Amino acid sequence: MPRIVTDWLGEHVELPADLTAAGLAAALVKVGLEEEEILPAAVTGPLVVGRVLAQTPEPQKNGKTINWCLVDVGPEHNASQIKGVDDDDVPDGGARGVVCGAHNFGVGDLVVVSLPGTVLPGGFAIAARKTYGHVSDGMICSVRELGIGDDHDGILVLTRAGFDAADLTPGQDAIALLGLGDEVLEINVTPDRGYAFSYRGVGREYAHSTGAPFTDRGLVENLGTPPPAPTADGFAVEVDDAAPIHGAVGCDRFVTRVVRGIDPSAPTPPWMKRRLEGSGMRSISLAVDVTNYVMLDLGQPLHAYDLAEVAAPIVVRRAAAGERLTTLDDVERALDAEDLLITDSPDGARGSRVLGMAGVMGGASSEVGGATTDVLIEAAHFDQVSVARTARRHRLPSEAAKRFERGVDPRLPAVAAQRVVDLLVEHGGGTADPAVSDLDTTSALAPVRLDVTLPTRLAGVDYDRAAVVGTLEQIGCTVADAGEGVVLVTPPSWRPDLTEPAALVEEVVRIQGYDQIPSVLPAAPGGRGLTDDQRARRSVARALAEAGLVEVLSYPFVGTADLDALGLPADDVRRAALRLANPLADDRPLMRADLLSTLLEVARRNVSRGLGDVAVFEVGLVTRPVAGAPAAPQLPVGVRPSDAELEALAAAVPAQPRHVAGVLAGAAQPAGWWGAGRPADWSDALDAARLVAGRVGVDVTVRPDTGTMPWHPGRCAAVVLPDGTVAGHAGELHPKVLEALGLPARAVAFELDLSALLAAADGEPVAARPVSAFPAAREDFAFVVGADVPAADVRSAVVAGAGELLEEVSLFDVFTGPQVGEGKKSLAYTVRLRAADRTLSADDVRAVRDGVVAAAAERVGAVLRG
Repeated sequence: MPRIVTDWLGEHVELPADLTAAGLAAALVKVGLEEEEILPAAVTGPLVVGRVLAQTPEPQKNGKTINWCLVDVGPEHNASQIKGVDDDDVPDGGARGVVCGAHNFGVGDLVVVSLPGTVLPGGFAIAARKTYGHVSDGMICSVRELGIGDDHDGILVLTRAGFDAADLTPGQDAIALLGLGDEVLEINVTPDRGYAFSYRGVGREYAHSTGAPFTDRGLVENLGTPPPAPTADGFAVEVDDAAPIHGAVGCDRFVTRVVRGIDPSAPTPPWMKRRLEGSGMRSISLAVDVTNYVMLDLGQPLHAYDLAEVAAPIVVRRAAAGERLTTLDDVERALDAEDLLITDSPDGARGSRVLGMAGVMGGASSEVGGATTDVLIEAAHFDQVSVARTARRHRLPSEAAKRFERGVDPRLPAVAAQRVVDLLVEHGGGTADPAVSDLDTTSALAPVRLDVTLPTRLAGVDYDRAAVVGTLEQIGCTVADAGEGVVLVTPPSWRPDLTEPAALVEEVVRIQGYDQIPSVLPAAPGGRGLTDDQRARRSVARALAEAGLVEVLSYPFVGTADLDALGLPADDVRRAALRLANPLADDRPLMRADLLSTLLEVARRNVSRGLGDVAVFEVGLVTRPVAGAPAAPQLPVGVRPSDAELEALAAAVPAQPRHVAGVLAGAAQPAGWWGAGRPADWSDALDAARLVAGRVGVDVTVRPDTGTMPWHPGRCAAVVLPDGTVAGHAGELHPKVLEALGLPARAVAFELDLSALLAAADGEPVAARPVSAFPAAREDFAFVVGADVPAADVRSAVVAGAGELLEEVSLFDVFTGPQVGEGKKSLAYTVRLRAADRTLSADDVRAVRDGVVAAAAERVGAVLRG
């Protein structure tokens, strides 16, 4: 996010003398630049310039030597008496006694002194305190203690930092001198307005908001020294981009300038360093600071090379297979064929050495160093898509990339390069070389046809023609009459985002004022309430939460690695996922086709953070594309699409059923004084699935499933709808899946197609059944069946045989052993019977018993155990 130093902004637009950061934020938010944060002053309290009058080294027992100093901090701050110092040693004008452990300063040096009551960055409050046998009445500061650099080894001596001694006086306010009392405004810039990543752009927006006079310092006529025309002997540059991305050549302008004889020890001017650091950039060296300063000022990224390390010609090209580059952050990177590179030609080998990734980051081999005297300046214009892809691919969101990927003014390179040359000559003692190169193949932005009534129709505010045209001209557009209420709008070079009428409408609304748009609250129709499906979905979520599961919401994006971890076969329908054209993360470009692919990651993250017992669920949409589906049409803006267009759009949207899924790992019931507890097992997952079906009102059946990943082949059940459709699965997860995801052994899960369950529900309201006043009868059955016969099939047979007198049936025992025979098992059921109109007789119960035994024998070959 850009940070704005107010006095720097004042070089572009006229500001009120009493403007605060809050006032600046209020003005900018009117034109869409939102306040992110107001950073308070770095230092408060009495921070002053001091002159060292005396310095006495005092060795200590610990081997350290400290300096006991007398410092003149001005008549309003000096003390006439200092404890432990003879009055004759205190100057007539007074002084302060300060203990200092640094040794890079001496008598007569002008330093920065924080007096008692000062609060330095980090909340470090200064007070008089006794140390090393003296009362230190303040502190002589280093640059790190002041928050303006990283050097902590020595004291900041102002004359060595570029300040003129003639302009410094003991007691002078050092906060104002170093710019440490300024509030800094941090703003949020939307991706389409890259020009606002510069003081030039923010100044323009402040002028739009307030009407303040604005000076465009990106124009040649506003430069002190106009840039010279290209010369035949300019540093040679070539662009070799035979296979551009999306048809756009990677580089359409490249300006080079040379400055010779720079003093490598020349410091960055204090005012420039203060502005850079206030804007969030660290001061490095004069050459680098100047390029960063001009980038922040105008919005044009630049790069400085050590001229001695670069061989002509520079060639801008795509990367070749196997090429690598060590960037300025000392990381070696494998380059991709789409990466646009800056290369040079050592030993006559054209474009053979990689100098940097175009628009992203330079390489270490040609960076400006402590011995650089001759500098080659690059100011270029690169394709937005190319830079954005390279920056994301290598995870390098550099300041240059942030600007290029949002769009940089192609008219800026020559102006920005001249500004760099002027600053290096002025502050580095260099000489501008007359050789100039400017490879320029840029073209003007395409004009856009705009119906002048469109802003009114879209925003609901009455904008007349004059207001529309005047606003567009105010932001820099050229507007020509095209007849019949239409104008031809040519955007300015710094606004590549203005490519369609809707974007122009947004500018009209923004500059005229968002506050003009009326707030109309839509009327809420009464009496409708929630639909049956909405009530059912809420009931499902509530039931699962009451059962002890925690509802979560995961991102619906997955990658092939996530699907591989689930062990899905190559032909699984869940692998035919919808691929996003512009994913948030390159490793997750697919829309999930099931919930477990993302829910299991939530469970894994919780387990990895020490939560061994996990029970989570999610209700969400999945995407199931169909091969050969038509592409979605581009619908018109500002008018209602036709019925045919809406039908085409609906046909192109893939199916997005709503699923419900849950994962349970660890203990289902914790251990304690009450007992040993119980781990979650397949029955918990199946119970949760049945709970969902019960809340929807669908009578599902279960059957064994041996081949569906990611479940265990022997501990998984398919949940089947009355029409035979499989609505989902529940059971224990496959051991290989648990190992791949780092989940506890024997973890279980379920996933159901909630949309299919809702469709299977009859939709009729649940009718209350009358409570019978007659007693119930209970019968127990123990059936011997084959070991491979599902208990659910035996239960179905019991239900069918019991008839309408059946009130409840439950399985209470499973037994295997020699008593029932090899390959057999015994299943014991309790059946409760009741009639609504009478007490059951022995004959009634006997008839039910006979029916149950007969149905079990017929359906599953069950034999009543004796």
